[in-house]
Amino acid sequence: MSDESDLRYPIGRFTPTATILPGIRAANMQTLRALPSRLRAAISGLSESQLDTPYREGGWTARQVVHHLADSHAQAYLRCKYALAENWPTVTVYDEAAWANLPDNRLPIDGSLALIEALHGSWVALLELLTEEDFRKGFIHPERGRVDLAKALAMYDWHSRHHTAHITSLRARMGW
Repeated sequence: MSDESDLRYPIGRFTPTATILPGIRAANMQTLRALPSRLRAAISGLSESQLDTPYREGGWTARQVVHHLADSHAQAYLRCKYALAENWPTVTVYDEAAWANLPDNRLPIDGSLALIEALHGSWVALLELLTEEDFRKGFIHPERGRVDLAKALAMYDWHSRHHTAHITSLRARMGW
C-alpha cells in the first residue's frame, strides 16, 4: 500500500463480513454505540486550527470529518427506517464531497457531536429490537445495488472506525 492509500484508509477498505451472525451484529452495534464517546475522545483538546487541519493532503479537515459523520449517519438511520417500513425502497444518494464543502461545515462541531450522540442512541435502540428477518430487509442504493440491513450495519461500523481513525492518525502524526 502507498502512503497515500494508508492515510485515506487508515483501517483498510470496507470488506463485508458474515453479518448474518448475531455475534458479528452485536459487535457492529457496539461500535455504533461507542462512536459518540470515541469521536469526542478523538477530538478532545484540539484547537480550532487543529480542527481545520486536513487528515491528508487534499482530504477533509477534522472538523469536516465530524460534520460528515453526522450527515452520513443521519442518512443511514433514515435508510434503515425506510427499509423496515417499505419493501426494498430505492434511497437517494448525496454528493458527500459537495456536502463537506457547504458553509455549515465551517461551524463549531458541538451541534454535530450532539446530533451523533442522539442519533446513535436511537439507531442502536432500534437495531437491538430487530429480528433475524428484519436484518434481511434492505434498500436499493442506486450505486451499490441491494443492501440488506445486516450489511448496512457492518458498513457503518466500518465507517465509524474509518473516520475516527482519520482524526486519531492525524493526531499521532502531528504529535498532538
